[in-house]
Amino acid sequence: MQRAAIERLLPAAYQRACVPGSVLWALLDVMEALHAPDEAVLAQVDALFDPYRTPEPLVAYLTRWVAMDHVVAAPRPDAPPPLPLGRLRDLVAHGALLARWRGTPYGMRRALEVATGLTGFTLHEPAERPFHVVVTVPPAAAAQLAVITRIVEAEKPASATAEIVVAEEPP
Repeated sequence: MQRAAIERLLPAAYQRACVPGSVLWALLDVMEALHAPDEAVLAQVDALFDPYRTPEPLVAYLTRWVAMDHVVAAPRPDAPPPLPLGRLRDLVAHGALLARWRGTPYGMRRALEVATGLTGFTLHEPAERPFHVVVTVPPAAAAQLAVITRIVEAEKPASATAEIVVAEEPP
């Protein structure tokens, strides 16, 4: 708060006593200085929740808010994150859409595309195996099978089983 704004909150007798050079004047200047750092944070608080502006350490935290934390779960505490920072930011940004379509073929395909940055995932349910989903992964995503497996396990319906197959390279 600015010194003048703080002064307006004081009783009338104090406002009359607040003149340049007085103790009250100096005290209000100190109060203004003490409020300044907090007000600077509050002026930019929306950046904390924007996936593309939030500080790097908060991105993984925001994935929990949109129920995509299973993607960033590292196998060991000292392991690097399984996805680059930009992909994690994309997952948070698409969190509402992914939550809306969770448990559907579209939702799983979209989650895989956002997490890997690649397209070409196909899903089908073989007629001879009901409640079983076969996820075909494009060859370019073969190096990301650990992340893909976590996403498929989390996004598939609980009553279904899943199989992940890497597509053949075109000749």
